[in-house]
Amino acid sequence: MSIGQPQAIELELEANAGEIQVTGSPWRLVLRTFAQNKLAIVGLILIVALILFSFVGPALYGTNQTVPNLAITNLGPSGSHLLGTDQNGFDILGRMMLGGQSSLEVGLVVGLVSTVLGLVYGSIAGYFGGILDTVLMRLVDVGLAIPVVFLFIFMSSIFKPNLGLLMVLLVAVSWLVPARLVRGEALTLRTREYVQAVRGMGGGSVRIILKHLIPNTVGTIVVTVTFQVANAILTLAVLQYLGFGLPPSTPTWGSMLSDGSSFLQDGYWWQVYPVLVIIVLAVVAFNFVGDALQDAFDVRLQEK
Repeated sequence: MSIGQPQAIELELEANAGEIQVTGSPWRLVLRTFAQNKLAIVGLILIVALILFSFVGPALYGTNQTVPNLAITNLGPSGSHLLGTDQNGFDILGRMMLGGQSSLEVGLVVGLVSTVLGLVYGSIAGYFGGILDTVLMRLVDVGLAIPVVFLFIFMSSIFKPNLGLLMVLLVAVSWLVPARLVRGEALTLRTREYVQAVRGMGGGSVRIILKHLIPNTVGTIVVTVTFQVANAILTLAVLQYLGFGLPPSTPTWGSMLSDGSSFLQDGYWWQVYPVLVIIVLAVVAFNFVGDALQDAFDVRLQEK
């Protein structure tokens, strides 16, 4: 898969002083630019650490997260409970690990699915243009105008919240932004000479979209996925904090933050600050990677 004109080995970069020829693999240029970004490396390390913390941690730090133990409620950090316990006697550190599983799973699934949907939708709208583009984009505008919290309140009053429904609702409100971004890319790419050449040789619209438009929006796609994952994790935390989302039996970082905030004035800081820090780290990590990828795929920043 290439960036720019398909099967092109030599990239032509336009600069203020003229044209600069860059020879070599486009992916090598992207990786080199990405690797030179220190914040990107920090973001990758944080993401790997969060994944290990959430999915490997419970095997190394075994705790009871199913049956409440009222004899050890609201205990401060100690050797037995490194980050203390909550109002139900659950170990905070162990619950943060399980909460990370739900939060990361939702974020990754929502990020990938919403980006794919936005990619297909935006490519169709941008390629065909005209009335179809106008109608499709107006539908996107309507979707963006709907308040997310109101939608979740309405749906939670009709259906019993569960992980599947939550993912569907998050995807329903998350694919709109990628669709607008990809549509803008498609409007530009459809006027390129190689697209016109394929059309002149009898290439159909489906082939042009699948073989040329979509592959050449890979930069936008990869960057969008990282930001969508971060947004999904943050949205899930906010919804859980407001009391909408997964049932209390399913631990998430947002539900822990919501429950712990009720005891913050009692001095039980360990029920709020650790989970707040990990939410911030997760969002910042994916944003660091997204920003670095955006720079790496910007051909104006790629050096010879």
